[in-house]
Amino acid sequence: MVDWSAAASPNTGKDSIWWALLRRKGNRLRLTRRRNPGTRHAATNELADKLTELAAEGDRVLVGFDFPFGYPDGTAERLGMSGLPWRHIWQEIADLIDDAPDNKNNRIDVAEDLNERLSGEAFPFWGNVREETRTFLVRRGRRPHGGGDLAEWRLCDIRARTTSSVWQLAGAGSVGSQVLTGIPRVLQLRTDPRLAMISHIWPFETGLCHDPRPQIVFAEVYPSLVEPEPERNIVKDARQVRTIAKHFAALDATGDLGALFEGDPALTQAERTIVETEEAWILGA
Repeated sequence: MVDWSAAASPNTGKDSIWWALLRRKGNRLRLTRRRNPGTRHAATNELADKLTELAAEGDRVLVGFDFPFGYPDGTAERLGMSGLPWRHIWQEIADLIDDAPDNKNNRIDVAEDLNERLSGEAFPFWGNVREETRTFLVRRGRRPHGGGDLAEWRLCDIRARTTSSVWQLAGAGSVGSQVLTGIPRVLQLRTDPRLAMISHIWPFETGLCHDPRPQIVFAEVYPSLVEPEPERNIVKDARQVRTIAKHFAALDATGDLGALFEGDPALTQAERTIVETEEAWILGA
C-alpha cells in the first residue's frame, strides 16, 4: 500500500511518500517492509524492484495507491479524445508531466493547460500554490459547477464520501496534485518490462470483477476508510499504509477480498461502463 505525495522537493516524515508491504501466509499476517523514500523517483524504483522480487517468488500482489485513478465522466471527450478514455488520459498526463528525480515538477502548468483545453477558463482545476496570477488557474475562489460542466465528483467519491475532488490541487485533503504526479508513475510500473506481462490496472483492465489472471493488480485505495491503528512515535501516513494493508490482507485470508473488486452492486450497467472506462473505483467503497 502506497501513500503518495506531490511535494516539489525531497521530503520525508509527515506528508511524504510512505509504502508498506504486508505478506500473508495462511492466516498469518506480517509487516515485512515499510519505507519512506524522499522522492517519487526513488519510490517508483523501489516499488518496481520489490514487485519484481515478489513476482519471482510466485506471490500475487495487490498494490494500492491513495489517489484517484480517473476523472469524472466526459473528461476525455472534452479533451477531444476518442477511443478508450482512461488510457488516453493516462498517456496524456504522462506525456505532459515533467517530474524530475529531485521532485521538481510542472503539475501547476499542466493543470492550467488542461483548464484552457477543458473549458477555456480557470475551471475545473483550482489551487495554484504559487504566488502569481494565472489566466486559467486560480488559487481559490473558483466558480461552482453548473449545468453542462464536468462533474465535481466521480461516482465512487459520492459513495465513499471523500473530502476532496480530483480538481483540487492544494489545501487540506487535496488530491489533484497527487493524481497528476501519480498516474504517470503507476503507468511507469505497469509498463516496466519486468512487470508488463503480469500486471493489470483495476478496474480498467479487469472490469469490475475479481480477475484471477494478473499476478500483480494496481488499484485505487482510500486509507481513510479504515481508522489507522495506533503506533508509538509513528506519523499518521505510515500508520495508514500499514493499517489498510492489514485490512485487505485480513479480508483475503477470510476469502472476502474478491467481492470488493466488483464495486457497488447497486451500480447500473451504464454506471459500470463509466467506472470501467474512465472514472475508476475505490477498492472497498
